[in-house]
Amino acid sequence: MIHPLLLVGVFVVCTVAGYFIIRTVPSLLHTPLMSGMNALSGVTLVGALTATGVALLLDQTFWAQICGGTAIVLATVNVFGGFGITHRMLRMFRKSKKK
Repeated sequence: MIHPLLLVGVFVVCTVAGYFIIRTVPSLLHTPLMSGMNALSGVTLVGALTATGVALLLDQTFWAQICGGTAIVLATVNVFGGFGITHRMLRMFRKSKKK
């Protein structure tokens, strides 16, 4: 059985590492990298699905299953919202057709 404190520790380490990685990106590169990061956010969704599936298979506590379901919903919102914002941003740079 996976100890819940181990999972919390992994979450905290990943959060801190992500913060320091994002902090080093210059603001000029933020917009082009955002679209690539939207694709990588799909990895978060796969991780949330895997963790929730393992929690269900190993008959973990109901709380673990609720957290996993919440992670799936939030990762899905992150992926679709990121691609939606990128699509809107790219529309700003399209040349308008003159009539």
